[in-house]
Amino acid sequence: MAGCASVPGRLDAPKAVFGLELAPYASVEECVVLETGERIGFRFEARSPVAFNVHFHDQNAVIMPLTRERTTSESGDFVADRKQIYCLTWEAGAEGSVLDYRINPWPRQQ
Repeated sequence: MAGCASVPGRLDAPKAVFGLELAPYASVEECVVLETGERIGFRFEARSPVAFNVHFHDQNAVIMPLTRERTTSESGDFVADRKQIYCLTWEAGAEGSVLDYRINPWPRQQ
């Protein structure tokens, strides 16, 4: 199971997902369109460790400006360095996991 949990678009309101079950080695993505300099906040908790990354595609390459391996929780802000579709991705390990996450838009800087 891989792919965006939603169609990529603007994140105009906070999004929260609770109790999302991930089978062993399954992954889920939340993809959003960000302009240069825009940022989003993220927070998640997983019952069992997951791999987490924020990535985008540049032709044939996958660029991962943020990665965490085997973590059960993270929070922070991500700032786009270019206009792009960015995907937050969580991947379960052999034991699977249950995931709660929240992503928040930040007001655009003028």
